[in-house]
Amino acid sequence: MTLKQELANIAKKAKNAARFMLSISSEAKNQALMEMAASIEKEKEAILKANKKDLENAKSKGLSSAFIERLTLSDKRIDEMKQSLIEVAKLRDPVGEVLKEWLVPNGLKIQKVRTPIGVIAIIYESRPNVTSDCAGLCFKSGNCVILRGGSDALNSNFAIYQALKKASDKSGFPEGAINIVTTVNRRAVDELLKLNNYIDLVIPRGGEALIEQVAKVSRIPVIKHYKGICHIYVDEYADLNMATDICFNAKVQRPGVCNAMESMLVHKDAAIRFLPLMLKKFKDAGVEIRGCKMTQKIAKGQVKRATEKDYRSEYLDLILSVKVVEDLNEAVSHINEYGSHHSDAIVTDNEENAARFLKEVDSACVYVNASTRFTDGGQFGMGAEIGISTDKLHARGPMALEELTTYKYLIFGNGQIRTG
Repeated sequence: MTLKQELANIAKKAKNAARFMLSISSEAKNQALMEMAASIEKEKEAILKANKKDLENAKSKGLSSAFIERLTLSDKRIDEMKQSLIEVAKLRDPVGEVLKEWLVPNGLKIQKVRTPIGVIAIIYESRPNVTSDCAGLCFKSGNCVILRGGSDALNSNFAIYQALKKASDKSGFPEGAINIVTTVNRRAVDELLKLNNYIDLVIPRGGEALIEQVAKVSRIPVIKHYKGICHIYVDEYADLNMATDICFNAKVQRPGVCNAMESMLVHKDAAIRFLPLMLKKFKDAGVEIRGCKMTQKIAKGQVKRATEKDYRSEYLDLILSVKVVEDLNEAVSHINEYGSHHSDAIVTDNEENAARFLKEVDSACVYVNASTRFTDGGQFGMGAEIGISTDKLHARGPMALEELTTYKYLIFGNGQIRTG
């Protein structure tokens, strides 16, 4: 069987299963999700064993520490995967929700109702937990999923998939409800993106090169989950103790994720008081600072000079660009120019400045006095997430159950015919 035929068969099974999913009750889906959570727990040792193989391979290739961190599974992370499936099961099912209802003068009753998208292909890289998060959310929202993870996480992803599929089969769901592409052939993604007769939506999660490739090649609609060049702006009216805690958390707590701070902006009137202690705290945590001329001056030349490229970089590591700005206007302009429209925050006690920042920063998630690390479906009370969309249509920010639905119109009549 050729690669093209293999992928087409997977997509066809998913398309057929999608028709079945339309008639499944919320109770049946929830019961299956609880079975999946139990199966993840039961297969924990097998999953960890598979992950160990991936980690050994990654280390032998000399991959970065940030990559290794994203790839690593532990008892805690597997418990989080299990708990995420349980939380998704508890959430309200969006399918069938009446968004709007009205009567027109001829007596027709029209309803706008949520419905599953159909078949969704998720193309992702190094984080194995994406496998269960995406499968669970697609399942609950009535969609069938085709998972195509990165080759470096192949063993982990397949072990998680097997646990999920055992539960799906036990619950009586069709074979194509949850699917995985296991070939390491690099052409697989390009071939998958041609199957627009079977796949309704593609969601890529990963590095810039992957997302650009998918957007360029795909014949299927794409929702991009692009890089996270996230900013925190420390305003002249900021509580500097609060600002220190927020900025440190946003950069250091988990630097290899898309909602970590990559660039810190500081108002010129706060810089002299704020930067010396903040930069020392970062330095003690192993953060490399790349700053503007004023930052260098305040740090007495102990930081590298930031370049244009630095302000456009998603480091995913303990590296931070810093810039001292004249005012709120410059901060907002800088964020809209250099950011990726993902997550940005202001630390301020000035309500007017906060309101302006919220209104004028063109990002999916905009914060006042909080870390950007909260941009996450689980943290937003969504149970889990497919990812963080940096597109504007049809979904933006954390994508979960509602964002995995579209809508259709249901029209009820009593014999009406059109005469005009």
